[in-house]
Amino acid sequence: MILKPETKKDTIMEYNLRDICSVIRSKNSGPYELTFDVIFKDFDMYNKVKAARAINEKAFAELFNIPMSDIMALVYFDPAKAVKITIIRPIPSGALGETDVYGAQQHSPLMGYTFNM
Repeated sequence: MILKPETKKDTIMEYNLRDICSVIRSKNSGPYELTFDVIFKDFDMYNKVKAARAINEKAFAELFNIPMSDIMALVYFDPAKAVKITIIRPIPSGALGETDVYGAQQHSPLMGYTFNM
């Protein structure tokens, strides 16, 4: 019996977003919404992540400990090689108890997001 060597296609690797993206950020999308931008360094990796749906609603909801129903949109935006996720803001911008009026510090869980592909 002849064994075929493992091909590149068969190899599964673990990736961390901070290693394959040039921008990972969050920002207000109005007083009641937050938007997250994940912009990839190159189109090749972006297309692989998109094809694998490595960033998806279920994974995002688990990562941020929110119900999937709070995700308003998760869009792969080809011209920018980016994924944009918009969620319902847990506390409206500027409301009592809210600590990030611009929503610019909410992306940190994405910095540690790893996935296999």
